[in-house]
Amino acid sequence: MKPDAPERGVYRAFRPIATRWADNDIYGHVNNVQYYAFFDTAVNGYLVERGALDITGGRVIGLVVSTNCDYFTPVSFPDRLEAGLSVANLGTSSVTYRVGIFREGDQLAVAAGEFTHVYVNRDSRRPVPLPASYRQVLEALVDDQAAGQ
Repeated sequence: MKPDAPERGVYRAFRPIATRWADNDIYGHVNNVQYYAFFDTAVNGYLVERGALDITGGRVIGLVVSTNCDYFTPVSFPDRLEAGLSVANLGTSSVTYRVGIFREGDQLAVAAGEFTHVYVNRDSRRPVPLPASYRQVLEALVDDQAAGQ
């Protein structure tokens, strides 16, 4: 059974997402694979903006190990979008994010899913505990209802 589109209030933070001409496919809407790029951009952009993720010199990086997406309503360039973010699970070395994609200002998501990072040492690629700087930034996104499930 397909889930219902989540509402804006489920998410703790929002980031703008610009659609591009190249995002549209032959059917005239943003192609499904672009949503995974939106998820990646939203999560990593949030971490960079808050000083947790240093993409060029940080010793800890996140590797995607799982992602999924449900689609509810098509969008097309030049729609202006927003990505809603929350954290469903904050583990020792992993984080599962919930991401909802919304048309700017709309109350219901056009697409939504989960995105799991395992944080690893940049060189060894072995899991490491989340640094305190990450944990502090991510705790602000924790969805208390999801954490209790």
